[in-house]
Amino acid sequence: MAAADMQWDDLRIFLAVARSESLSGAGKALRVDPATVGRRIARLEEQLGTPLFAKSPQGYAMTDAGQRLLAHAERAEQAMAGALEEVRGQPGTLSGQIRIGAPDGCANYLLPQVCTRIMADNPDLEVQIVALPRVVNLSKREADMAIGVSPPATGRLLVQKITDYKLHLAAARSYLALHPPIGGLNDLRGHRMIGYIPDMIFDKELDYLNEIGVERVAMASNSVSVQFNWVRQGGGIGVVHDFAIPSGAGIVRVLPDKISLTRSFYLIRHADDRRLERLNRFAAALAEGLRAEVARLEAQTTA
Repeated sequence: MAAADMQWDDLRIFLAVARSESLSGAGKALRVDPATVGRRIARLEEQLGTPLFAKSPQGYAMTDAGQRLLAHAERAEQAMAGALEEVRGQPGTLSGQIRIGAPDGCANYLLPQVCTRIMADNPDLEVQIVALPRVVNLSKREADMAIGVSPPATGRLLVQKITDYKLHLAAARSYLALHPPIGGLNDLRGHRMIGYIPDMIFDKELDYLNEIGVERVAMASNSVSVQFNWVRQGGGIGVVHDFAIPSGAGIVRVLPDKISLTRSFYLIRHADDRRLERLNRFAAALAEGLRAEVARLEAQTTA
């Protein structure tokens, strides 16, 4: 089959299988029966005269021919997205669906209010927030853009630093009232510490307690929200984002003059999306909104 004879729908199905590495995953993403996906891939391979995937117990892995086709398929996807954007776009407003991947601290305590404000000015916009305790895979199009706590070292990606943010040890007043006073780092040894499950820390920037010198975690979770709720319920002492503290009544910082951590948020996008004005405009609004919201909430925390 000549390249000119290849249909966009064929490439769309190929991309879905390449990204999900399974017929069922591709079918779910496309809302098509997996058997239909399999038939379409088989037909495409027959027309091209070469296998595009090698099936194994782990799923569908691309062959060398599939890898070569991938770059062309992604360019076609971007061209189609750009064409639809021009046809459907309304000057001055954003529309359509945009999916953001983010660590759950950002996803729970910042993105809901920031995205709500953006959507108030863009009523035709649909936003999905994917909160994952791991790095979002943009190459597999798990999201249109992602918030990260460190810049990626590899991949064809656009990376923009959004803002710094602060974290401190914190506890509920109810916990502190029932336990020995804390005057210095050595006093933490007599308290229950809350943090990440050590072998599930997906980014070195999240290894807060190790940086502080805490060796034992009594209450652990891979979710920031679970850790925060443990702190809020008086379970112990944990490292908490300053921007989250205002949402937890009765939570106060512990040893703020001795322990203060600074981290950063980065906006990460696929390099090919730089030509999509709709995503460019949303990314700019998102970054501006996050900077303002972090500053607002941190000011409340230190007031």
